[in-house]
Amino acid sequence: MQAELDSLNKRKVFGPIVITPKAVKPVRYKWVFERKRNENNEVIRYKARLVAQGFSQRPGIDYDETYSPVMDAITFRYLISLTVSKNLEMHLMDVVTAYLYGSLDSDIYMKVPEGFKIPDALSSKPKEMYSIKLQRSLYGLKQSGRMWYNRLSDYLKSKGYTNNLICPCVFIKKTASGFVIIAVYVDDLNIIGTHKEIHKVITLLKNEFEMKNLGKTKYCLGLQIEHMPNRILVHQSNYTERLLKRFNMENANSLSTPMVVRSLNVDNDPFRPCEDGEEVLGSEVPYLSAIGALMYLTNCTRPDISFAVNLLARFSSAPTKRHWNGIKHIFRYLRITTDLGLFYPNDSKEELVGYADAGYLSDPHKARSQTGYVFLNGGTAISWRSQKQTLVATSSNHAEVIALHEVFRECVWLRSMTTFILTSCGLNEDRSPTTIYEDNAACISQMKEGYIKSDRTKHIPPRFFSYTQDLIKDNQVEMRYVSSSNNSADLFTKALPTAIFRKHVHDIGMRHVQTI
Repeated sequence: MQAELDSLNKRKVFGPIVITPKAVKPVRYKWVFERKRNENNEVIRYKARLVAQGFSQRPGIDYDETYSPVMDAITFRYLISLTVSKNLEMHLMDVVTAYLYGSLDSDIYMKVPEGFKIPDALSSKPKEMYSIKLQRSLYGLKQSGRMWYNRLSDYLKSKGYTNNLICPCVFIKKTASGFVIIAVYVDDLNIIGTHKEIHKVITLLKNEFEMKNLGKTKYCLGLQIEHMPNRILVHQSNYTERLLKRFNMENANSLSTPMVVRSLNVDNDPFRPCEDGEEVLGSEVPYLSAIGALMYLTNCTRPDISFAVNLLARFSSAPTKRHWNGIKHIFRYLRITTDLGLFYPNDSKEELVGYADAGYLSDPHKARSQTGYVFLNGGTAISWRSQKQTLVATSSNHAEVIALHEVFRECVWLRSMTTFILTSCGLNEDRSPTTIYEDNAACISQMKEGYIKSDRTKHIPPRFFSYTQDLIKDNQVEMRYVSSSNNSADLFTKALPTAIFRKHVHDIGMRHVQTI
């Protein structure tokens, strides 16, 4: 606690102690304590943080704008893939008390924290009458994240770095001897480049901020990054083990797939909604906590459980024992695949490839289909999604059209993101169209030809065809047929038998640590 107070005083966060002005409601505070852990789940530091209770701030008076961008997981995975393919280095730096560098855009008063001594001249009145005017942003204030991002962004731009609205947290500088990339996630800065350029950046940042050089990136945002010669494996084995212990499943019998193959008989479907008279699980069963923990896992490094988690998340409002058994089925699969992760080698051709699929009537109880897609860069997944469609598809072809519309939207953003990074670094940009593989030949033909009114397509809005056709004409995308057995997007639309499931998991670049 004393170290935290010394840090706050060093940053000149606090102004003088004054009598609280009239019409001012001072913000309250709280001490927060945390154990910092490394990639081996070992406690390396005990940390105390003095935070403001931002929920007591008033909009329009104590703050205006609060949005602060952070680097998304898809961009981070692409940068890891780029690091491997270009034989670059990746270093991690942490900004010490980052939020304290931001300047406030409004007057904020906070109650006097414990440990602060009231001056003798002011001791005649009760402590509750006094407050401290904050001179810099403090953790907990609603605008603190935005103030810090603006401060860091302005400094990097003044030193010649560039970013854009597509990648607001990726700062790139082209130099005579190469380039350097700074990927920002709040106070964690991943620096990518050659050894020489990285050390120039470290010196540059240390001249302005107090930094911790954590060396080669091995543990960042809960991801374990294993560096090997000419390859990188990203996994979350420590998180998975903690997850299994948290839900008392660390000794459970293992299973080979995350979900049982579902019955075609709707009445026998184990994942049907809660029926009349069926008991709904109470708060003593941590269903929502399990769903949240699994969603974090699937969004970061485990696309293999995307469909199962997405399906079971639909019943969060009224889960039953059948649904909880589905959650435990996923845990039993994780039990044997704890160290499974995304493997990025440099011996694959660096190109963006997409796979698309739709599961017609994946939710037969509400007549909804499932959209599934995955994009690979260099043979390993960087972007994926498994999502129930919001529209009712009247045929499998209709469901594929809806799914492809979502796929092309994602493809446009991925091309924009990768183009910005490659051109800013001065690397050769691949201007060839992005190949999208689809297993419905009739749907591919329709997409290439555009909307044609017929009895089978007249009810489908033309926008689903015209948007895709424009992208094909502009040579941004190219559609190709692939058999269902080789369509990796099948992994995201249905529960699969063990042999097919393992094949698709391997095809999207997932490997075990022990097999590399």
